[in-house]
Amino acid sequence: MNALIEAVTLAYQGREDYFTGGNMFVYYSVEQARNRDFKGPDFFVTLNVDGTKERQGWVVWQEHGRYPDVIVELMSPSTAAVDKGKKKLLYEQTFKTGHYFVYDPFVPESLQGWKLSEKFRYEEITPDERGWLWCDSLGLWLGTWSGTILRETATWLRFYDAAGNLVKLSFELAQEERERADRAESNLKLERQRAEKLAARLKELGIDPDM
Repeated sequence: MNALIEAVTLAYQGREDYFTGGNMFVYYSVEQARNRDFKGPDFFVTLNVDGTKERQGWVVWQEHGRYPDVIVELMSPSTAAVDKGKKKLLYEQTFKTGHYFVYDPFVPESLQGWKLSEKFRYEEITPDERGWLWCDSLGLWLGTWSGTILRETATWLRFYDAAGNLVKLSFELAQEERERADRAESNLKLERQRAEKLAARLKELGIDPDM
Protein backbone atom coordinates (compact mmCIF):
# COMPACT_ATOMS: atom_id res chain seq x y z
CA MET A 1 0.00 0.00 0.00
CA ASN A 2 2.71 2.47 0.99
CA ALA A 3 4.78 1.57 -2.07
CA LEU A 4 1.82 2.35 -4.34
CA ILE A 5 1.14 5.67 -2.60
CA GLU A 6 4.78 6.73 -2.85
CA ALA A 7 5.02 5.64 -6.50
CA VAL A 8 2.05 7.79 -7.53
CA THR A 9 3.45 10.72 -5.53
CA LEU A 10 6.79 10.43 -7.35
CA ALA A 11 5.21 9.84 -10.77
CA TYR A 12 3.06 12.96 -10.27
CA GLN A 13 5.83 15.05 -8.75
CA GLY A 14 5.07 18.76 -9.08
CA ARG A 15 1.32 18.21 -9.38
CA GLU A 16 -1.20 19.25 -6.74
CA ASP A 17 -4.40 18.21 -8.53
CA TYR A 18 -4.81 14.75 -7.04
CA PHE A 19 -5.05 12.92 -3.73
CA THR A 20 -3.76 9.43 -3.00
CA GLY A 21 -4.29 7.55 0.20
CA GLY A 22 -4.70 4.12 1.67
CA ASN A 23 -6.52 2.27 4.41
CA MET A 24 -8.78 5.29 4.86
CA PHE A 25 -12.52 5.29 5.29
CA VAL A 26 -14.51 6.59 2.34
CA TYR A 27 -17.67 8.18 3.73
CA TYR A 28 -20.35 8.30 1.07
CA SER A 29 -23.58 8.42 3.08
CA VAL A 30 -24.62 9.59 6.53
CA GLU A 31 -25.94 6.14 7.39
CA GLN A 32 -22.72 4.42 6.37
CA ALA A 33 -20.64 6.93 8.29
CA ARG A 34 -22.77 6.47 11.42
CA ASN A 35 -22.66 2.66 11.28
CA ARG A 36 -19.02 2.53 10.14
CA ASP A 37 -19.96 -0.62 8.23
CA PHE A 38 -17.47 -0.25 5.39
CA LYS A 39 -13.70 -0.31 5.62
CA GLY A 40 -11.95 2.03 3.21
CA PRO A 41 -9.93 0.87 0.19
CA ASP A 42 -6.36 -0.29 0.70
CA PHE A 43 -5.24 2.24 -1.93
CA PHE A 44 -7.03 4.88 -3.96
CA VAL A 45 -6.42 7.94 -6.12
CA THR A 46 -8.83 10.79 -6.77
CA LEU A 47 -7.95 13.13 -9.64
CA ASN A 48 -8.76 16.80 -10.23
CA VAL A 49 -9.06 17.68 -6.54
CA ASP A 50 -7.07 19.89 -4.18
CA GLY A 51 -4.09 17.72 -3.28
CA THR A 52 -2.75 20.16 -0.69
CA LYS A 53 -5.71 19.61 1.64
CA GLU A 54 -5.06 17.32 4.62
CA ARG A 55 -7.59 14.53 5.06
CA GLN A 56 -8.14 11.89 7.74
CA GLY A 57 -10.72 10.21 5.56
CA TRP A 58 -12.45 10.75 2.23
CA VAL A 59 -15.80 12.42 2.85
CA VAL A 60 -17.67 12.50 -0.45
CA TRP A 61 -20.10 15.29 0.47
CA GLN A 62 -17.14 17.49 1.47
CA GLU A 63 -15.37 16.76 -1.83
CA HIS A 64 -18.08 18.10 -4.17
CA GLY A 65 -19.45 14.58 -4.63
CA ARG A 66 -16.15 13.18 -5.88
CA TYR A 67 -15.41 9.50 -5.44
CA PRO A 68 -12.02 7.79 -6.01
CA ASP A 69 -11.06 7.36 -9.66
CA VAL A 70 -8.79 4.37 -9.03
CA ILE A 71 -8.99 1.77 -6.25
CA VAL A 72 -6.73 -1.17 -5.41
CA GLU A 73 -7.63 -3.82 -2.86
CA LEU A 74 -4.89 -6.11 -1.54
CA MET A 75 -6.66 -9.41 -1.06
CA SER A 76 -6.16 -12.33 1.27
CA PRO A 77 -7.95 -15.69 1.22
CA SER A 78 -10.36 -14.37 3.83
CA THR A 79 -11.23 -11.15 1.94
CA ALA A 80 -11.10 -12.26 -1.72
CA ALA A 81 -14.81 -13.05 -1.96
CA VAL A 82 -15.77 -9.63 -0.54
CA ASP A 83 -13.18 -7.76 -2.61
CA LYS A 84 -14.42 -9.35 -5.86
CA GLY A 85 -18.05 -9.37 -4.81
CA LYS A 86 -19.60 -6.82 -2.44
CA LYS A 87 -16.85 -4.21 -2.80
CA LYS A 88 -16.61 -4.57 -6.57
CA LEU A 89 -20.37 -4.02 -6.82
CA LEU A 90 -20.19 -0.97 -4.55
CA TYR A 91 -17.33 0.59 -6.52
CA GLU A 92 -19.16 -0.06 -9.78
CA GLN A 93 -22.69 1.01 -8.89
CA THR A 94 -22.27 3.61 -6.10
CA PHE A 95 -18.75 4.98 -6.43
CA LYS A 96 -18.61 4.58 -10.23
CA THR A 97 -14.85 4.31 -9.84
CA GLY A 98 -13.16 4.27 -13.24
CA HIS A 99 -10.60 1.56 -12.51
CA TYR A 100 -10.68 -1.16 -9.86
CA PHE A 101 -7.86 -3.65 -9.22
CA VAL A 102 -7.39 -6.56 -6.83
CA TYR A 103 -4.18 -8.40 -5.95
CA ASP A 104 -3.15 -11.06 -3.45
CA PRO A 105 0.52 -10.39 -2.55
CA PHE A 106 1.06 -14.09 -1.95
CA VAL A 107 -0.42 -15.15 -5.31
CA PRO A 108 1.41 -13.22 -8.11
CA GLU A 109 -0.98 -14.40 -10.82
CA SER A 110 -3.99 -13.05 -8.92
CA LEU A 111 -3.84 -9.50 -10.36
CA GLN A 112 -7.16 -8.53 -11.94
CA GLY A 113 -8.65 -5.23 -12.99
CA TRP A 114 -11.86 -3.72 -14.30
CA LYS A 115 -12.65 -0.52 -16.16
CA LEU A 116 -16.01 1.25 -15.98
CA SER A 117 -17.72 1.20 -19.37
CA GLU A 118 -19.88 3.92 -20.87
CA LYS A 119 -22.86 1.96 -19.53
CA PHE A 120 -21.38 2.24 -16.02
CA ARG A 121 -20.63 -1.46 -15.82
CA TYR A 122 -17.27 -3.01 -15.08
CA GLU A 123 -15.48 -4.70 -17.96
CA GLU A 124 -12.43 -6.79 -17.16
CA ILE A 125 -9.12 -5.34 -18.35
CA THR A 126 -7.12 -7.68 -20.57
CA PRO A 127 -3.52 -8.02 -19.38
CA ASP A 128 -0.65 -7.59 -21.83
CA GLU A 129 1.99 -10.25 -22.47
CA ARG A 130 3.74 -9.27 -19.24
CA GLY A 131 0.58 -9.71 -17.22
CA TRP A 132 0.34 -5.95 -16.63
CA LEU A 133 -2.88 -3.96 -16.65
CA TRP A 134 -3.15 -0.49 -18.19
CA CYS A 135 -4.81 2.23 -16.10
CA ASP A 136 -5.55 5.12 -18.45
CA SER A 137 -6.96 7.19 -15.57
CA LEU A 138 -3.43 7.42 -14.19
CA GLY A 139 -1.50 6.94 -17.41
CA LEU A 140 0.39 4.09 -15.73
CA TRP A 141 0.72 0.32 -15.93
CA LEU A 142 0.02 -1.81 -12.89
CA GLY A 143 2.09 -4.97 -12.71
CA THR A 144 4.12 -7.20 -10.45
CA TRP A 145 7.78 -6.83 -9.51
CA SER A 146 9.96 -9.24 -7.55
CA GLY A 147 12.50 -7.74 -5.19
CA THR A 148 13.17 -6.38 -1.73
CA ILE A 149 11.46 -3.38 -0.14
CA LEU A 150 12.08 -2.53 3.51
CA ARG A 151 14.01 -5.79 3.93
CA GLU A 152 11.06 -7.86 2.74
CA THR A 153 11.58 -9.90 -0.41
CA ALA A 154 8.32 -10.59 -2.24
CA THR A 155 6.41 -10.13 -5.45
CA TRP A 156 5.12 -6.59 -5.10
CA LEU A 157 2.42 -4.69 -6.95
CA ARG A 158 4.16 -1.76 -8.68
CA PHE A 159 3.46 1.04 -11.12
CA TYR A 160 5.24 1.38 -14.46
CA ASP A 161 5.17 4.39 -16.78
CA ALA A 162 3.71 4.30 -20.29
CA ALA A 163 7.08 3.22 -21.71
CA GLY A 164 7.25 0.29 -19.31
CA ASN A 165 9.81 1.78 -16.92
CA LEU A 166 9.40 0.97 -13.25
CA VAL A 167 8.34 3.98 -11.19
CA LYS A 168 11.22 3.98 -8.72
CA LEU A 169 10.68 4.57 -5.02
CA SER A 170 12.75 7.00 -2.97
CA PHE A 171 15.16 4.39 -1.64
CA GLU A 172 15.74 3.07 -5.17
CA LEU A 173 16.42 6.55 -6.51
CA ALA A 174 18.82 7.20 -3.62
CA GLN A 175 20.58 3.91 -4.29
CA GLU A 176 20.97 4.79 -7.97
CA GLU A 177 22.40 8.17 -7.00
CA ARG A 178 24.92 6.51 -4.67
CA GLU A 179 25.90 4.07 -7.43
CA ARG A 180 26.40 6.95 -9.89
CA ALA A 181 28.56 8.76 -7.34
CA ASP A 182 30.60 5.59 -6.72
CA ARG A 183 31.11 5.09 -10.47
CA ALA A 184 32.18 8.71 -10.89
CA GLU A 185 34.67 8.34 -8.03
CA SER A 186 36.01 5.09 -9.52
CA ASN A 187 36.41 6.71 -12.93
CA LEU A 188 38.24 9.63 -11.32
CA LYS A 189 40.63 7.25 -9.57
CA LEU A 190 41.29 5.38 -12.84
CA GLU A 191 42.03 8.64 -14.64
CA ARG A 192 44.37 9.68 -11.85
CA GLN A 193 46.17 6.31 -12.02
CA ARG A 194 46.51 6.57 -15.81
CA ALA A 195 47.96 10.07 -15.45
CA GLU A 196 50.44 8.89 -12.80
CA LYS A 197 51.54 5.94 -14.97
CA LEU A 198 51.96 8.18 -17.99
CA ALA A 199 54.01 10.66 -15.98
CA ALA A 200 56.22 7.85 -14.65
CA ARG A 201 56.76 6.46 -18.15
CA LEU A 202 57.67 9.84 -19.53
CA LYS A 203 60.12 10.31 -16.68
CA GLU A 204 61.74 6.98 -17.57
CA LEU A 205 62.19 8.24 -21.12
CA GLY A 206 63.74 11.43 -19.86
CA ILE A 207 60.81 13.55 -20.89
CA ASP A 208 59.56 16.23 -18.57
CA PRO A 209 55.72 15.69 -18.45
CA ASP A 210 55.25 19.35 -17.47
CA MET A 211 56.88 20.69 -20.64
